[in-house]
Amino acid sequence: MALPEIVIRLPAWVEGFVAGLPARVPQPADRLRIAIELARRNVENRTGGPFGACVFDSDGHLVAPGVNLVVASACSILHAEIVALALAQRFTGRFDLSAGGRYGFELCASAEPCAMCFGAIPWSGVTRLVCGARDADARAAGFDEGAKLPDWAAVLAARGIEVVRDVLRTEAAAVLRRYAAAGGVIYNAGACRDI
Repeated sequence: MALPEIVIRLPAWVEGFVAGLPARVPQPADRLRIAIELARRNVENRTGGPFGACVFDSDGHLVAPGVNLVVASACSILHAEIVALALAQRFTGRFDLSAGGRYGFELCASAEPCAMCFGAIPWSGVTRLVCGARDADARAAGFDEGAKLPDWAAVLAARGIEVVRDVLRTEAAAVLRRYAAAGGVIYNAGACRDI
């Protein structure tokens, strides 16, 4: 029996989008705007859910983009943050992006992390997380974000990961609302409830 493989393949449009970006994006809000635009284009192109993420190095260079690929890949773990982190780790050749604290990397996500992505962040080696939409915005669109510690941002901060929330929240939440209003697949709606 041949065992299946998991291959992370970004939609074809991502390459052209990334090619049009500046070599360096110095401002955190501009970096997050890229993650939100990835989410928006993922919806427009019908290539996945309304979530986007990017990993940047400490100088503001894009290391890896990510979009939600859950439905397209039939794989529940391929959230935008996981995709961006996995591709960044592959690019750097390190499972710990910071290499034991020697380097700084930032994860920009169009929405706050769900329970799974929250769990992956400390092990990824990122030293900063910048979020757009809130957990409540994703839940309002119908997504089940899972059971997450109420003080999750403080937990990450205690591990040396700076958390910046509500950056361009209105813009990021609008992508979630448009996706839900257009009848986008809410792939875990059966499990959705307030936790």
